[in-house]
Amino acid sequence: MYIKRLLLIIAFLGLIGGGIFAYMVYDTFFLPNTRFKNEEAFVYISSDADFSQVRETLEPLLEDVDAFEAVAKRKQYIGNIRAGKYRIGKGMNNNEIVNALRIGNIPVKVSFNNQETLPLLAGRIASQIEADSLSLLQAMQDKVFLEEKGIDPEAALGMYLPNSYEFYWNTGAEEFRDRMFKEYDKFWNDQRKKKAGEVGLSPMQIVALASIVHKETSKVEERPRVAGVYLNRLRRNMLLQADPTVIYAIKKESGNYDTVIKRVLYRDLALDSPYNTYKYPGVPPGPIAMPDISAIEAVLNAEKHRYLYFVADVESFGYHKFAETLSQHNRNKVQYVRWINGQNVNR
Repeated sequence: MYIKRLLLIIAFLGLIGGGIFAYMVYDTFFLPNTRFKNEEAFVYISSDADFSQVRETLEPLLEDVDAFEAVAKRKQYIGNIRAGKYRIGKGMNNNEIVNALRIGNIPVKVSFNNQETLPLLAGRIASQIEADSLSLLQAMQDKVFLEEKGIDPEAALGMYLPNSYEFYWNTGAEEFRDRMFKEYDKFWNDQRKKKAGEVGLSPMQIVALASIVHKETSKVEERPRVAGVYLNRLRRNMLLQADPTVIYAIKKESGNYDTVIKRVLYRDLALDSPYNTYKYPGVPPGPIAMPDISAIEAVLNAEKHRYLYFVADVESFGYHKFAETLSQHNRNKVQYVRWINGQNVNR
């Protein structure tokens, strides 16, 4: 009788202990463990992170980071850290958090436009993915890569078409560069290459000319007409004489791309630079900025006309007056010169 009672007590205590253990397991694995008030939080785990860094990143977001660590050990996450951007939802339990960190790497949108140089582009990209600006710039300027792809180093900026792209946050520098070349190669399909050939320019020359068109006018609807002017000049073996190329040449020579130049002076036209289209014929060796897709399309689908000149229209700011002859252009120019002199713009 005594033994039976003892066995019952032991069994009862075992049930209680088992229940307590089961509750502790349930509590550790399945009870909510977030402390932030927003609906979600995002964490970034670098490629060289170990678990201590992951724990440190998550600590401000969790009620009980030790419980999270216990589950991470049980699910063998500690030795399998994966870099990336991860979403932690409000009210998630430790089991869900570990699963999210294992398979929930979220793509990020990478956007860029209007960059004038590769270093500026590298800095812009580095603010959006894990790769730093130095590694990005090295990948962009890699001579072996450029030679393999047939890209002149001076024209390398033209490979990067401004848009929004999806990448994983932990994308490496070379991986980013290689993806951008694929996008460039995809953009230059047979139809666009044919159009480029019809005007006697390579895709990179089209991009370089488009960068001038982009700088000349911000009005998308006017760009095909401006592009037509420059193509007419090229057909006649005239100098492009584009002020934005001179401004770029000045910046490139000084190394200061933050310089604001509102007016090109006659002395600037003598600057000895292959980007000075008042001095050197043809299209510059590379883009003077990153042109919008609309500017590239404007060159490929330029308006057919006989205009050879244009000047800013002071009666309709942002637009231009076009002329077929130099005498007509000079008449249009008088009003502009009078206006800019009245603005006291000396540089």
